[in-house]
Amino acid sequence: MFSSFFHVVFWALLLVSFNQQLISKVQAAELNNVDFQKTKPVSNQVCTSCHQQQQHSWQESDHAKAMAIADKNSVLGNFDNVNVEHYGQKAFFFIKNEQYQVTVSYDDKSDTYPVKYTFGHFPLQQYLVETETGKLQVLPFAWDSRVKADGGQRWYHNYSNEEIRPQDRLHWRQPLQNWNGMCADCHSDGLKRNYNLDKNSFSSKWDNINVGCLSCHGNMTTHAKESAKTASSVKRNVSKDITSSAHPTGQWLRAIGQKTASWQGKKRDNSFMDTCFACHSLRAPLTDGINPSRPFLDQFSPQLLAAPLYHADGQIKEEVYVYGSFLQSKMFAAGVNCLDCHDKHTMKVKTLDNGLCLQCHGSDVYNVKSHHQHQEDSTGALCANCHMPTNRYMGVDDRRDHSFKIPRPDLSSEFDTPNACTSCHDDKNNQWASDNLKKWHGKPKALPNSKQFLMRLNSGQGINLEDHLTIITDKNLAVINRATAIQQLAYTTQTITSEILGPLLTDKENLIRLSAASAATLLPPTDRVALLVPLLTDKFRAIRVAAARSLVDSQVSAVDQAVFALAFKELQQSNDISSWRGEGRMNLGINALQSGDTIAAEKAFKATIVVEPYFDTGYINLADLYRSLQRPAQVSSVLMKGMKNLPKSGAIKYSYGLHLVRQKTLPKAVSYFSQAMLLSPENSQYAYTYILAMDGTGQSAQALSKLKLLIINYPDNGQLQELGLYLSQKLNSKADYDWFRTL
Repeated sequence: MFSSFFHVVFWALLLVSFNQQLISKVQAAELNNVDFQKTKPVSNQVCTSCHQQQQHSWQESDHAKAMAIADKNSVLGNFDNVNVEHYGQKAFFFIKNEQYQVTVSYDDKSDTYPVKYTFGHFPLQQYLVETETGKLQVLPFAWDSRVKADGGQRWYHNYSNEEIRPQDRLHWRQPLQNWNGMCADCHSDGLKRNYNLDKNSFSSKWDNINVGCLSCHGNMTTHAKESAKTASSVKRNVSKDITSSAHPTGQWLRAIGQKTASWQGKKRDNSFMDTCFACHSLRAPLTDGINPSRPFLDQFSPQLLAAPLYHADGQIKEEVYVYGSFLQSKMFAAGVNCLDCHDKHTMKVKTLDNGLCLQCHGSDVYNVKSHHQHQEDSTGALCANCHMPTNRYMGVDDRRDHSFKIPRPDLSSEFDTPNACTSCHDDKNNQWASDNLKKWHGKPKALPNSKQFLMRLNSGQGINLEDHLTIITDKNLAVINRATAIQQLAYTTQTITSEILGPLLTDKENLIRLSAASAATLLPPTDRVALLVPLLTDKFRAIRVAAARSLVDSQVSAVDQAVFALAFKELQQSNDISSWRGEGRMNLGINALQSGDTIAAEKAFKATIVVEPYFDTGYINLADLYRSLQRPAQVSSVLMKGMKNLPKSGAIKYSYGLHLVRQKTLPKAVSYFSQAMLLSPENSQYAYTYILAMDGTGQSAQALSKLKLLIINYPDNGQLQELGLYLSQKLNSKADYDWFRTL
């Protein structure tokens, strides 16, 4: 998972065709003086020496201010000897020897750092300090750069509503707040993390400090060299213009009587958006750095739409950026791309009023009170406020949902999803909103069965395999919805047949193949190998890696070992790249364990704890390894250390309780199961094990009474209900049996 406050400035790829330009003799001389053998790729300055208008527009963008050396031209925050404090975390911002500095303290520990870089600029600006050689961390306090009337011009903590102690995984000195790994590749051109696995260190480098020409256009060295030679008259052929207003093969047109425009002409090539998605997505990197000339799935494995990142209907919840929401939308399905709404160099929306939507949507149908039911020129009459509601991230940053949902308060009542009506009218309820929408627009359309099943699945409700497959096979659903459902097959079934999964593994849709490769662990071993081996040579790295991951513990034939070895190497490289954080080290250990190398697995799991001492899964995996090796003393030692470092981890206490059960000290285990349940009240498995353990110690009556109090806290309580029926029968209590049966 990515830290919620790291700001990735909005940027989208601009593979555009510039008008042919005459290059002056001065400009030509500048280009001729560039040593193209040493300058790979060329710098932004070489580009802008010719493309001055584009540079002027780019300077208005967030990209231009993505990162900068901290000086009087870039720093927006108040460093005039300012003290700030949040739950005991203190910072003193000051200037000394013409250098911006900060003293950060917690309890009796205090450190002073020079501020090396600014990070972003609006609506907030963050600051980077070097805590170890080459390792940059984001300070825990950010500057609210909004105007004072909007609550800005102040320092605020990145986690304003909670205390983040030094022992917390989200503390500013921990890996999840590290610039090199978390956010560097999207804020600078040509960034390479250069992480050293053995030394746990970085020597990160970039081509340009901010997001400029190269991040979108790639290495233009050849073009610049050719331009220098031709000097007086250069024919540009960077790429085709992909904005609808100047598209060479078509445009958006609305026929008479048509409410919404459709694309008329040759099918659009929107593959350029892969470079937009490289940063505007929640994803795991497969390679070091971003190459704008390579497809998205050749460099990243995207996070799909599962909870808790998204609401049950696919609306954004956590900080997931744009990729997942936009791919759900009818806009994406129709061929709309980023540049239909965003300027190709400033990246700002082309207009802040309804004119943006009215490029395609008929004004006579949608920009009238009979549709939006609000006063003209009011905020309620803005299309985006109803169909692109905002979520606030990083304390002050309001970002719009790009799934373009129609407000459905009727579904909000059933699935606890937000809707624009009650989000704006916060003094009203869903029923009020539903009644008004029904009065204005009639009864809402019934959801297709597949969408109903999908929302049930996404909200954590159980569905049967037949209903689950209804989602996956419905081609009227967005591909990303179907791919998400494939990834979640393990919630519905423990096994799957080749007849069901086989066609998905050869599907033309890339996300379908990707998800099916991950779900292939549900196949019988022989079928798994037969069906996954072809994907080891898939054109996309993400799919090859997923196939290799699912085959790690399989018996791949000798004839296929070579292709498996290549894909497995890519899998290991992806884990190495992320091994600056706990998950990467953990995945190395899991791969080693599945390969039968317990020594390498132990080394990786131990390193997980060293790299991230407040990552509870590291302790649990190492303890599980020791359990499998029949080393109970080491199991106990690891889990005790974990509980000391993470006293609020329900998962570690639950694991220690299971260890005590295996050591036949069940009465002591009951206490740890109780603590785990209280620390993780959403986890029904902890409650189930706690009640079962109470019953095992002879406290059956108390367990039944406790279960009746607890069960109402868990929406998905089928297993708890069965336990209640069992205890009722055991105690010969018909009244309790009837009570549980009617739940």
